[in-house]
Amino acid sequence: MRDIAVFSGSAHPELAHEVCAHLGVPLSPTRVNRFANDCLGVQLQANCRERDVFLIQPLVRPVQEHLVELLLMCDAARGASAARITVVMPHYSYARSDKKDAPRISIGGRLVADLLVAAGTSRVLAMTLHSPQVHGFFSVPVDHLNALRELAAHFRRYDLTRTTVVSPDLGNAKEAAAFARLIGAQVAAGAKQRFADDLVSINSVIGDVTGRDVIVLDDEIAKGSTVLELLERLRESDPLSIRVACTHGLFAAGALKRLSEQPDVLEIVCTNTVPVPAQEEHTDKLRVLSIAPALAEAVRRIHNGESVSALFEQS
Repeated sequence: MRDIAVFSGSAHPELAHEVCAHLGVPLSPTRVNRFANDCLGVQLQANCRERDVFLIQPLVRPVQEHLVELLLMCDAARGASAARITVVMPHYSYARSDKKDAPRISIGGRLVADLLVAAGTSRVLAMTLHSPQVHGFFSVPVDHLNALRELAAHFRRYDLTRTTVVSPDLGNAKEAAAFARLIGAQVAAGAKQRFADDLVSINSVIGDVTGRDVIVLDDEIAKGSTVLELLERLRESDPLSIRVACTHGLFAAGALKRLSEQPDVLEIVCTNTVPVPAQEEHTDKLRVLSIAPALAEAVRRIHNGESVSALFEQS
């Protein structure tokens, strides 16, 4: 593949290396340094002139550091006369700030989108945004992937004849329904209210879960409070088995440990859109699926001017 340059920030270089391996191109080096006044500096250490440049950087902890690093990478590529700059952002953490649900609060999802465009971004490749309207915050084209095919391929190894996919809330029910169709399962959803970042209440589960194999599906798991609350409601209906799945396994504040300690949770499945935090205690219940092949194929199609949406028609 010619006339392409792929760079990675410091957020998840392992994923960038894997994407490049599938593309058959080298990962170009990036130099990030910090000045005495605590400002970051970025140098892209490969030729960008008139090349199709892809910058791989999920927004994970420390989010603000990685965001500024990504903005500087975009600016460096623009200053080096890149023909096009595509930001490959497997996890867009600011997508959760997508609405004004209280007085005098910022809508960070839109603001950060504006910053990326102002820095020189020509196109964005994202995966499983927290809500579909975030797609419209960007004034440049956005290719929005999901990991449902990868998750479905994993769960098809099991007997799915008595399976129900459960969304923790109605907001994620559409994605849960799409996943249920892929694996030939039923779908259910929790009736959730959120009172604070780590305080939620699920009053009931809408759908049939009694005596069934349950797959709890969410877009991301951070502190795990929503999933733990949902497990309490599910247990009232005596499901046959419980597995937990998500795209973004953030697992903050000991969430992975708390979930793995639930005796009736047989498995916790996520993808490698973000690195599993080093401080989290590893468990044999965790399964991490790679989305590098999907990202690499999307990058290839963008570079060659082919349809990215056709990827989902092959499911």
